[in-house]
Amino acid sequence: MKELHRLIEIIAILRGPKGCPWDKAQDLSSMRPYLLEEVYEALDAMDQLESDSANEMLEEELGDLLFVVLLLCQIGVDENRFQFEGVCRRIANKMVVRHPFVFGEDKGSQTTAKGSLASWEQEKAKRNPKRSRLDGVPDNLPALLQTHRQGEKAAAVGFDWQDSRGVFEKMTEELGELKEALTTNSKKEIAHEYGDLLMATANLGRHIDCPPEEALRLANRRFKNRFKQMEEMSKANNDSMSNMTPESLEALWERAKALT
Repeated sequence: MKELHRLIEIIAILRGPKGCPWDKAQDLSSMRPYLLEEVYEALDAMDQLESDSANEMLEEELGDLLFVVLLLCQIGVDENRFQFEGVCRRIANKMVVRHPFVFGEDKGSQTTAKGSLASWEQEKAKRNPKRSRLDGVPDNLPALLQTHRQGEKAAAVGFDWQDSRGVFEKMTEELGELKEALTTNSKKEIAHEYGDLLMATANLGRHIDCPPEEALRLANRRFKNRFKQMEEMSKANNDSMSNMTPESLEALWERAKALT
């Protein structure tokens, strides 16, 4: 990987004595917002795979993300926390150990993605049996993604609905409990039941092969595009959306929906 080595060398130069003042000033804490920004920009590119410039956009955003990750590694090296070789060795060894059905005695034993995921979680649990399986899910993940990942880990030990029908039944149950909670006017009770309904809904994504974070992000984008269309159409008619009736706004929404 000639170009990868070239990129690593460039980053070392940027962090070196005659390098870039900004790159040299960064540390692990200061890079946090840039890492998050690049992750979300990569996700945006992945959401637009049908566009004409999709491949070029994805290549660029993944490159930006790779740069930030490698810069973080260089910062760790500069702070004498580890060496690049150690980072690569640790993850390579981990991947081999976590995939015994590819590299080990169980080679060829897993033929489905679900089975592979369960095997991964089992191998991970063996390395630290005193640690909860859910400890590996960061608390600061977006809530929908956290629910999805916790559900995957629980499912690895069989704690899950058998199929989507069970999740739909749970959603119906939680919706009924939320309706009851609304009659109490208790904010605490309402938040409790609403959270349970959202959690059940998020878990449905695992059973219909539709990650909830991605689905909601795309739904947000559709809503944003359609609402902008509504604004443009109302301006074109010299009208203000704030002066429209609910019925007129709904009709405008349907027109915008047909265009996007």
